[in-house]
Amino acid sequence: MAADHTRAPVLQALVDYRRRGRLSFTPPGHKQARGADPAVREVLGDAVFLGDVLATGGLDDRLTRGQVLERAEELMADAVHAEHTFFTTCGSSLSVKAAMLSVAGPHEKLLIGRDAHKSVVSGLVLSGIEPVWVEPRWDAERHLAHPPAAEDFARAFAAHPDAKGALVTSPTPYGACADLRGIAEACHARRVPLIVDEAWGAHLPFHPDLPSWAMDAGADICVTSIHKMGSGLEQGSVFHVRGDLVPPQLLKNRSDLLGTTSPSVLIYAGLDGWRRQMALRGREIMGCALDLASEVRAAVEEIEGLHVNDRDDFCGAGMADDFDPLPTIIDVSGLGVTGYRAADWLREHREVEMHLVDHRRIGAQITHGDDRETTGELLAALKDLARVAPELRPSPEVDVPSPDELRLEQVALPRDAFFGPAEDVPVAEAAGRIAAEMITPYPPGIPAVLPGERLTEPVLRYLRTGLAAGMYLPDPGDPELETVRVVK
Repeated sequence: MAADHTRAPVLQALVDYRRRGRLSFTPPGHKQARGADPAVREVLGDAVFLGDVLATGGLDDRLTRGQVLERAEELMADAVHAEHTFFTTCGSSLSVKAAMLSVAGPHEKLLIGRDAHKSVVSGLVLSGIEPVWVEPRWDAERHLAHPPAAEDFARAFAAHPDAKGALVTSPTPYGACADLRGIAEACHARRVPLIVDEAWGAHLPFHPDLPSWAMDAGADICVTSIHKMGSGLEQGSVFHVRGDLVPPQLLKNRSDLLGTTSPSVLIYAGLDGWRRQMALRGREIMGCALDLASEVRAAVEEIEGLHVNDRDDFCGAGMADDFDPLPTIIDVSGLGVTGYRAADWLREHREVEMHLVDHRRIGAQITHGDDRETTGELLAALKDLARVAPELRPSPEVDVPSPDELRLEQVALPRDAFFGPAEDVPVAEAAGRIAAEMITPYPPGIPAVLPGERLTEPVLRYLRTGLAAGMYLPDPGDPELETVRVVK
């Protein structure tokens, strides 16, 4: 029987909860906003508190006999061609860890693209999995990494036939996409699963002009952040599974190991509503977003000193296999300023927030939530940026290493280095030592240094010059990076 996508089980259960006037003597303690601080209620509105009920023993009964969550997950799976879907309220940072733990265990090998997000590295630290790093395809001209090729994964499997599976990030935060079908074939030739960290691809299933998405390309597990390119609330994430290489119950058990026992029904409702929105009108909605992004990209290209990275920049021999135009990555190097300085000026002087920021680019993420009014303000702000750029010079320069210099040698398991005896040393004495912490320019959150990697002078110089230029490094113990934590 065809799924009825007009239904939204979580939202409908919330309506029923209010209609019945249920009186709760359970958490949350604010008791449907009655106990919340008036000033908080004024800022957030009572709707937030009214939707904040227990998932079990509130939205559903104590034995979950209404199967509210299960029905919502089944509808999500149907909408995106998965066999099973699980909701999580701890973001894709949790989902990707659960996926990794479902495929490999302590001291077992997992092939991973080295352009992975810091949450993947956290998964390695927690699990003790041994990473076999697969090198991204590096654009030396633009100083940008694209996902590894399918052939790179095939070669890694040949060198490590005992690997339990593979993990690839696609799309990247820059919109570059991997050959997922080819990587899936390389995995399945060995009867091992492919995990796709598709955190930036919630929108991909809903329009034919967007890149192929993980489930349609043959992946076994797909992790998606609905809050990034979709309409979900922050931390709203799902993971999908299909095929017989990863038992769904095993994946659920691994998720339960890491997840909260107090999930947010508000986040569940956002996931449920997004699925209904896209199942009913996704093609129309995403078509409008693509048209709008095309207009924005053309208009930005007309602004002197700015260049929008397009398919010709990102795709081709030795580069990405496909391209998502919605992230709208703008190269500001023609203005003679860094992306950090450009983003700071836009926020301070034009109240415009950019997303991805690096030493030469800013990212203007266009979604179905934008319209010509919001993009008009963006374009006006960018024109102003180009006009005042001479006043922002000179920008501090970031010393970006060559691809060979950027790559560090993994000499210890991330878990062993992270939890083992460690000490803080001056950065001038850190080259040659083994890192005991992660150091990650954020966003996009791809670590430059992992626990267990041997530090080198070029990478340390990159991070120090980046920090001086405005790079954000949230993870090191010393935020000024005057010292680095290393294995004792």
